[in-house]
Amino acid sequence: MKKSKLTESQMIKALKENEQGRRFGEISRELGIDKSTLYYWRKKYGGMEVAHMKRLKELEEENRKLKQMCAVASSPSLW
Repeated sequence: MKKSKLTESQMIKALKENEQGRRFGEISRELGIDKSTLYYWRKKYGGMEVAHMKRLKELEEENRKLKQMCAVASSPSLW
């Protein structure tokens, strides 16, 4: 998955600006991203604070590692 060029705090700041009435078009031009990216962020991270977003990222990474460990452990080639 492609890594975002913006930090979590920048994402949250952009969403907060939209909540305060600023248009997605203006925000996306300023950040150099597509409007659809902002809509995706709003769907996924809307209403979150920076600390919540960081915790979500940590949990997603931990979940990815656990799934990989499970796949390796249940691999038939090891039997």
